Amino acid sequence: MNKEQKDVYILGIESSCDETAAAVVKNGREVLSNIISSQIVIHRKFGGVVPEIASRKHIENIMPVIDEALSQAGVGMEQIDAVAVTYGPGLVGALLVGLSAAKALAWATDKPLIGVNHLEGHVFANFLADSELKPPFMALVVSGGHTALLKVTGYNSFELLGQTRDDAAGEAFDKIARVMGLPYPGGPEIERLALDGNDHAIDFPVARLDKPYEFSFSGLKSAVINYLHNQQQAGREVNRSDVAASFQRAVVDALVKEAVHAMQHTGYNKIVLAGGVSANKTLQNTLAKAMEEIGAQLVHPTPILCTDNAVMIACRGYFMYQAGSFSPLDLNANPSLKLG
Repeated sequence: MNKEQKDVYILGIESSCDETAAAVVKNGREVLSNIISSQIVIHRKFGGVVPEIASRKHIENIMPVIDEALSQAGVGMEQIDAVAVTYGPGLVGALLVGLSAAKALAWATDKPLIGVNHLEGHVFANFLADSELKPPFMALVVSGGHTALLKVTGYNSFELLGQTRDDAAGEAFDKIARVMGLPYPGGPEIERLALDGNDHAIDFPVARLDKPYEFSFSGLKSAVINYLHNQQQAGREVNRSDVAASFQRAVVDALVKEAVHAMQHTGYNKIVLAGGVSANKTLQNTLAKAMEEIGAQLVHPTPILCTDNAVMIACRGYFMYQAGSFSPLDLNANPSLKLG
């Protein structure tokens, strides 16, 4: 029996930032386990992720998390067909912990090692959200470190259309939240605060770029910070909910505008959201409405699969396994790994 006919079990491992995660996925679409050990409470007191602390916690958590993922899935390493692991982008120390564990397991059990691009993993989380999803489709990747539009032309082929020139959307959310005194992670806090605000109260500018499919959020971030400082210096009370709502609208409008442009240009009829910011309901709803207006469909992951997880790594690893795209055991972490 060949590998296309038998069930394929992929162990996924993720440790690119502050989540230690492991998962077992069957045939690329069936989640047997999804274990995540979060460090949010630890890093909250510092207002963001401290790389050295993150690495140390990953070392403590990695093997217990992997053991729990295998136990919950009801499989042993002898049933695992391959070990898929994030090798970039991310924090180099954090990446090395997951990568070292994956390489050790692969070597000890004589299983293939599959190095996965973390950002491609986020895109592939959508295969768990839509059982009928298949290429080609458009992907809008929106996370703390990346904002990009990507054509997924095949299960293992991608074309980058454009990305941010400076701050990523998630990075802008976190920075504005920090300036406003909101706890880490800032994106969900901004979204919560915006629920009570008027998103047209303040007209924050968004950069208009001469090149399509690209983004810039540094100017918007500066405009919000300047507004807050000017109001404070003038002794005027700031409606924090209005600021949050108006800022969020500016980010979402910029993302949706370029996504619509890309869909109209390519003729694709399906787009997926990927990355931590894809959990933002305003983004989901605004983009879904815009897609409906042009006869296209939006797919986005469930909330737990929007943030960093190992299910998406295992899912991406499954399609790489089917293509025979394996990695050598001397694979190194690549903290600056590019998308597409």
